[in-house]
Amino acid sequence: MDSKKRFSNRVDTYVKYRPSYPKEAIDCLYDTVGLHPDCEVADVGAGTGIFTKLLLERGSRVTAVEPNKEMREAAIEALGSNANFRTIPGSAEDTGLPDESVDFITCAQSFHWFHQQRAKAEFHRILKPGGKAVLIWNSRLTEGTAFLEEYEHLLQRYGTDYNEVKHTNISPESLIPFFAAGTMRIARFPNRQLLDFDGLAGRLHSSSYSPTPEHPNYEPMMRELKAIFDRNQQGGRISFDYVTEIFWGAI
Repeated sequence: MDSKKRFSNRVDTYVKYRPSYPKEAIDCLYDTVGLHPDCEVADVGAGTGIFTKLLLERGSRVTAVEPNKEMREAAIEALGSNANFRTIPGSAEDTGLPDESVDFITCAQSFHWFHQQRAKAEFHRILKPGGKAVLIWNSRLTEGTAFLEEYEHLLQRYGTDYNEVKHTNISPESLIPFFAAGTMRIARFPNRQLLDFDGLAGRLHSSSYSPTPEHPNYEPMMRELKAIFDRNQQGGRISFDYVTEIFWGAI
């Protein structure tokens, strides 16, 4: 499937059940990376605007670059009343932004979908001198608790193309050449969601590799998901744990 269309039928679950990003991570962007109120940010692969919203709350001016029409419309619905927000139907490889027009580029939960060399050339074109690119992921932990390990096994068993598209296929070492030599920096922060069963099911359905109801794997996957939840829940919730990873540098 075209990566730019993978989430068209998952927008509602994406909006409701995808995690946001911890305050400490956003503080890092503004206290360490160098973002500031009034800076111009291109949030590339902005999706439904989960990360864009956090930048707007700090006073930055944000252009959400998103090729998927349905996700872009969700971002407009959520953020369109903010005077510092605009969105355009571009991609990482062809943003549609002018040369040297942004101070920072952010890519939250999106860079693994990009063509890296074409995106690098485009980012270099649109960044102002001294500008930086910032790549962010909520990386789901796959071990450490019985739930995390059982959920990973569920995805391995039922995911349609999980191993091919998961963002952990991009290692930190492989990101080094994307940035200008010697400039890549890394920061990591804990993050989690506490989910009831409906929230857990919604979180699963928001993933592009999760079988849809017409798929033969859907019903057995959902039965196993319920069994995993029942075995591991405490007080009707499970802890869905992440580490929020930030990679930044010049291009």
